[in-house]
Amino acid sequence: MKILRSKKALSPVVASIILIAVTVAVSIAVAAWMGALTIGFMGGSEQVEIRTISFTGNTTATLKIKNTGTSPVTIQEVWINNVEITTGLDPDVPFAISANEEETLTITGASGTFVAGDNYQFKVVTAKANPFMKNASPPST
Repeated sequence: MKILRSKKALSPVVASIILIAVTVAVSIAVAAWMGALTIGFMGGSEQVEIRTISFTGNTTATLKIKNTGTSPVTIQEVWINNVEITTGLDPDVPFAISANEEETLTITGASGTFVAGDNYQFKVVTAKANPFMKNASPPST
């Protein structure tokens, strides 16, 4: 018993505070490491915006598509009112848009005629299966 009394030890309160501080420090280090790892795997964000849709006559629609993301995107599909358009596209799909670049997509005669005043939903789908949509109506003549 005399041997144990002569040794000094940390109080339980101080030991608990040190244990909590070490746990928090390790947690912060692991969170920073996982965050850096996750950003590396994501490879940038994919973000496309259909800026404008204009109509020429009743058979042609022109879409200005901008890649506002940080990585190149590939437009894989084009849809109008839930119908996939495979012909009459310039450029043909698939086509790529670099980061921060804009591309003009012309759709001619592929969907029949556009009726003035009717609402049309245009959708482009990327190679990663992300859809981007915009609605437009041809102007009355």
